[in-house]
Amino acid sequence: MKKIYTLLAACILSGSAFAQIPNAGFETWTSSGSYDMPTGWDNINTLTSLASVYTCTKGTPGAPGASYLKLVSKTMPLAGAVPGVAVSGLINTTTFSPKSGFACTARPQSLTGNWQYMAYGADQGRIVVLLSRWNTVANKRDTVSYTNYLLPGMVMSWAPFSIPLTYQMNKYPDTAIIVLSSSGTTPVANSYLYVDSLGFYGSVSTGISLLNNELASVKLYPNPTSNTTTLLYNSAMANMINISIADINGRTYLDKKIAINKGENNIPLNTSGFPAGLYLVRVDDGEDTQTEKLIIE
Repeated sequence: MKKIYTLLAACILSGSAFAQIPNAGFETWTSSGSYDMPTGWDNINTLTSLASVYTCTKGTPGAPGASYLKLVSKTMPLAGAVPGVAVSGLINTTTFSPKSGFACTARPQSLTGNWQYMAYGADQGRIVVLLSRWNTVANKRDTVSYTNYLLPGMVMSWAPFSIPLTYQMNKYPDTAIIVLSSSGTTPVANSYLYVDSLGFYGSVSTGISLLNNELASVKLYPNPTSNTTTLLYNSAMANMINISIADINGRTYLDKKIAINKGENNIPLNTSGFPAGLYLVRVDDGEDTQTEKLIIE
């Protein structure tokens, strides 16, 4: 049961067109035998139900609607208190961290909804929102926005909330994960968090202006060339890029990844041995792909 204690921390530390938050009003529930599961949301009832303990249940009536999400920290026999926690997606039952979220390619300004909550002792519930995107160049997931909101004080009756999201990069995400928890990393029994009518509100600009779009440009000189050419790549930020050169028949003559600096980058490309003809130089920064024609004489 020790893994249960670390579930919340794993959810917080973990990292597919913009869509609504799945089952945002918690109106849809699926029976799992001895308990109901909020559709589109995972929890740890699969573990705690072995001791007839359920930390994630359906509350009625909703605010608004027929039902809401009810998270209550409870005591497990021989294990102590465990949090009421729900994740938008799936929980990896081996690593006890979120393994999936839902599609989101927007940059919302805030997470909104209705809630009630109260913490016991030194406990403190929290709401985590993680927006991320797959970086095709670095082959890893980048954090676009990460917000870890600690619930202040208490709210004893239904009230609206709006949690501003904090952005780490000027990119668009492809995935969102929301973690709701009635407790912090040291749960206290009876702490609770009730949630209903979730939604994303507003939009945050990437901050990339027309000037920056012009900066993120590709130029080649000399062009035409015979033995070497220089790729002039201006970027609004330091990054990893992938450079490939292929002929018009799709045969690849060069394919490599390099680190570039913010601003102007002069990257020499050796084209000696390339047959004369027309080539396409493609630069992929993990979000956008730009192509420039190259003539080799």
